[in-house]
Amino acid sequence: MSQQTAITPTRAQDFPEWYQQVIKAADMAENSEVRGCMVIKPWGYAIWELIQKDLDQRFKDTGHTNAYFPLLIPISYLEKEAEHAEGFATECAVVTHHRLEAQKDEATGKTRMIPTGELTEPFVIRPTSETVIGAAFARWTSSYRDLPLKVNQWCNVMRWEMRPRIFLRTAEFLWQEGHTAHETREEAIEETLTMHKVYEEFQRDVLAIPTIPGEKTEAERFPGAEQTYTVEAMVQDRKAIQAGTSHFLGQNFSKSQNICFAGRDNTQQLAWTSSWGVSTRMIGALIMMHSDDDGLVCPPRVAPQQIVIIPVTPKEESRQAVLDHCEELARTLRAKTFHGQPLRVLVDKRDLGGGAKKWEWVKKGVPVRLEIGPRDLEKGSVCLQRRDRPANEKSFVPETELLDTAADILQSIQDTLLQRAIAFRDSHIRPASTLRELEENFSGEGDADWLQVPWDGSPEEEEELAKRLRISIRCIPLGELGRGEPAPCILTGRMTKRRVLWARSY
Repeated sequence: MSQQTAITPTRAQDFPEWYQQVIKAADMAENSEVRGCMVIKPWGYAIWELIQKDLDQRFKDTGHTNAYFPLLIPISYLEKEAEHAEGFATECAVVTHHRLEAQKDEATGKTRMIPTGELTEPFVIRPTSETVIGAAFARWTSSYRDLPLKVNQWCNVMRWEMRPRIFLRTAEFLWQEGHTAHETREEAIEETLTMHKVYEEFQRDVLAIPTIPGEKTEAERFPGAEQTYTVEAMVQDRKAIQAGTSHFLGQNFSKSQNICFAGRDNTQQLAWTSSWGVSTRMIGALIMMHSDDDGLVCPPRVAPQQIVIIPVTPKEESRQAVLDHCEELARTLRAKTFHGQPLRVLVDKRDLGGGAKKWEWVKKGVPVRLEIGPRDLEKGSVCLQRRDRPANEKSFVPETELLDTAADILQSIQDTLLQRAIAFRDSHIRPASTLRELEENFSGEGDADWLQVPWDGSPEEEEELAKRLRISIRCIPLGELGRGEPAPCILTGRMTKRRVLWARSY
């Protein structure tokens, strides 16, 4: 008989449906009444808040400040930057009227709301804010002394998604977008690379997601950018998720938005700009990276509750003593810290059976569960269960030892999740030197490895091959993975040192 799991289907049976069921079982989010949009429930939003908190400090530590810009962008702003606008045109939601009037249907008796008051100029609900922030930068910049401008905003954006999937692709999602303007090209490129590194380190150290950092090819660049850098994550079905991007925009947006300044030599010059962003898509990557057939597995640094204490109260006469002890243990644990923050500890006192409580917290991915009953009080011990190990594996440890090692246990879980993900990723990236190898690897419908191949094709050749095999070049990796000895490009035969990663993606 196959082993029973909390989530059905399992990853092996139907990975996309497993993903949806993990989200449901962990009570993270649900589809809303508006097609393509989601309701992020408290457990899922708590993860996003922890992501926000950590990233926001990293942005401030690198010299950025937060601001907020309008949700509505005049179409004329997008028209100033043709290439940028074309990249988002098919995903734009457009506001054309400014009021509703009630009209009663005489046949049915129902009242309908009819849009009236057509706008002189339609607005686009922001798909991204380069144009509107560029207009603000133009107002704020007159001299080189005003530079650099380094702002970030936390907000929602709208991209009309035709094939939605919770967290990974939704019509409306939450993100941050950083935008900067600089005096020189070198400063803007340095900014782009700095933020790219911030994303890589955050995802590795906080989300336990090891990414491949690299540069996008010309065909995959952000519309209007000179260079786009990405961090690519491999999840458990071996597909890639673009987990964050950083763009060097050159002077393209400065030209269209007139972001200019008097230089040190008193000549009029255009600013050099960058933009960079990550979104709630990271939560989707986290789920697909770490979770198992029993539900969500949450890295301790972004777990809404890091330790849940479950009182075991079989007898009424010992019930209060157990509850009081659990509360006292929780208070003592909360006085301890993990990565500079107080431990997040919850005592689950609900009137539910112990089994139901246990499996709820398993499915929610809580890193550590503690069970304490009358016998544990007598022995001065706790029953400890770790989410990075089988759900029924338990150990009994002295309470004094737990108090001394709680942060170490959480760090051990964090490290284990990262090392597992690294081992999985590295075992499914392999070199290929011929087009036939590429075609064979991606010919079936099952899981396919990422292939590192010599590449010197044109954007048009890349697009044709990508469409034919339903794959894409995820990036030109930075470091050794992105270069090698001269070898023939798998398509053109031209000799090249460059290596790229081809993969299927979300």
